[in-house]
Amino acid sequence: MCGAMKHKNSHLLVGYWSRLRAGREVPDQTDIDPRAIKRLLSYAFILDCENPARPAYRLAGTALCERFGYELKGTGFLGHWEAQSSLSLAALLRQSLKLRQPICLSSIATTAESGMVELETILTPMTFNGGEPTRFFGMVQMLSDPSPLLGRTITYERLIGSQLIKEDEPLPDYDQTNLPPPPGPIMRSHSRAPYLRLVVNQDQPHLSAFGSGDLLRKMYDFVGRFSAANNDEQPRVQV
Repeated sequence: MCGAMKHKNSHLLVGYWSRLRAGREVPDQTDIDPRAIKRLLSYAFILDCENPARPAYRLAGTALCERFGYELKGTGFLGHWEAQSSLSLAALLRQSLKLRQPICLSSIATTAESGMVELETILTPMTFNGGEPTRFFGMVQMLSDPSPLLGRTITYERLIGSQLIKEDEPLPDYDQTNLPPPPGPIMRSHSRAPYLRLVVNQDQPHLSAFGSGDLLRKMYDFVGRFSAANNDEQPRVQV
């Protein structure tokens, strides 16, 4: 049971990663066959995590780049996360590589216009030409209404949950169904989208220290509604 993952494509990616291992702890990047997951590639990426405190995009799908408004290849993975999330993510990446287990991240992403969406990111550890795991094969999926991103790009992301993925049962066979929808049109072009940096107390957030308190209040309200909804109903998908 992998209760952390909500999107079907997240399960499909972990299932593909699991089969690539072929009895090993983790697969190698050279084992990935783009043809097998070609319709997921636009939302997929590869991270170089030799230094987990400074993970960088080696490759990133076109739709994912459009969501952020710039070419992600060669840029830092943590650049668009708020400061406290960045610290947590660096520790999570180290743990995932050490334990050889995929990790599921839940986050709230916002646009410059204060639009908000819920994202799910899956990171699966892998080696590169053998040796110790130092890279991740990942994918980002949208869980909420995508309309806030139509014609807009993500400028800020906050981590709201994470869980290592443990496989207790066989994962389903990979198929090409229920694939991500095409990205919405991007109305503006950015050489590099701006991002916000914020250090907050997660229990008692100090909103006045941020230049746009209304945005943070909306974000915390959004997270609160999301948490309340999850407490009422926790979806479970057997894999």
